[in-house]
Amino acid sequence: MFSACQPAPTKHAHQNGALTSLSSLKTKSASAMAANPGHASLKQTYTERASHPDTHPLVCYLLHLISIKKSNLALSADVTTSAELLAVAEETGGSICILKTHADIVTDFGDRTIARLQEIARRKRFLIFEDRKFGDIGSTVQKQYTSGPLRIATWASLTNCTLFPGPSIVSALSAAATSTLTALSTSVKTDITASPRTETPSPTSSSPSPTTSTFPDQATTKSGRGESFSTYDAAIRANGYTRNRLNSAHSIETTTTIETYSEPLGGRRPSLAQSPPSTAANLDGPSPADQLAELGREPLSRGLLLLAEMSSEGNWCTGAYTDACVEAAREHPEFVIGFIAQRSLNAEDGDNFLTMTPGVSLPPAGADRGGLRGDGLGQQYNSPRRVVGQLGSDVIIVGRGILNAEDRGREAERYRREGWRAYEERVRRTA
Repeated sequence: MFSACQPAPTKHAHQNGALTSLSSLKTKSASAMAANPGHASLKQTYTERASHPDTHPLVCYLLHLISIKKSNLALSADVTTSAELLAVAEETGGSICILKTHADIVTDFGDRTIARLQEIARRKRFLIFEDRKFGDIGSTVQKQYTSGPLRIATWASLTNCTLFPGPSIVSALSAAATSTLTALSTSVKTDITASPRTETPSPTSSSPSPTTSTFPDQATTKSGRGESFSTYDAAIRANGYTRNRLNSAHSIETTTTIETYSEPLGGRRPSLAQSPPSTAANLDGPSPADQLAELGREPLSRGLLLLAEMSSEGNWCTGAYTDACVEAAREHPEFVIGFIAQRSLNAEDGDNFLTMTPGVSLPPAGADRGGLRGDGLGQQYNSPRRVVGQLGSDVIIVGRGILNAEDRGREAERYRREGWRAYEERVRRTA
């Protein structure tokens, strides 16, 4: 049985609720909080880690999703147009667990992009991670997260930040996420029904068939869970009409429905009757499609990844800074789900954070597996076997290795297989 994903406890480890400052952490050895090679998270399957009673709801969902799809692959979709972003999502979505976006480089990014991207994510079953790398004072990052042209909190399940401004950035983003989820828990939708007028049309005219569509009314609410267009006019245009065409050829009726989601904030998922999937194939068990149907939609929740380490040469995300990120994650288990890092940072008993690692690449199919170095711009590459199998990462992040492929879908499958094989070898080796 899939276990219920309870919200993670919010009690802070320090009595005064304050995080140890970065300056004081500098007195600690940089290796004092290094990953524990014998840590339970490196030995357990994704499904076993999801079953922990204090696992964050979004992590619980993601770990089950990874296990069902047999994919620990995140695609970094660093493209500059909505058309290419959506094409990449469509071509690779079946092979990935996460699509990582940079919305601020997409020149025509908007509500239509969000709506279509979310539809693909629901259909292909992956999470959306906006790689924003917030790094400012609290009041500024709250506005960047929830408002402006991107309104990231309304559509991206995951985002990330640096800890350079200090630990208060985590509290600020967490509060912004909570306010956004409160707004998203109530959806206002408008049904637009256009029926031909009763008068007889002229022999040369023709009228479209009656049409009914439902669109969140984002002029009334900020998002309605952000699943479609932002205005009434946009809804009409999306249906292939113009307002003048509708008014002249149709009678228009609108019905507004207010829906309140019963799912609690934080995204607790109910227990299900299905047995959890395992790493090994089970020919007598339920199919992946049945397991995905039982898993259901992703929880109404938001998660933060801390940029603890980077894959670029000469970066400063090391030592005391990395240690401070781990401390901040332990201080905010209700919001921080893990790290962008080069290795697992789980060290203490009870740590169950996810590690997602960029800078992963494979040589061309059939080529020598050695010699992975860099791109000449500071990026350094590692193989899935090293990142997952040796360093204990949970999710590999791949960008140009897939984006530049002639067949993106096939290349994404190649990375998926390699990432999954590395995970299974690690679990078998450490069991």
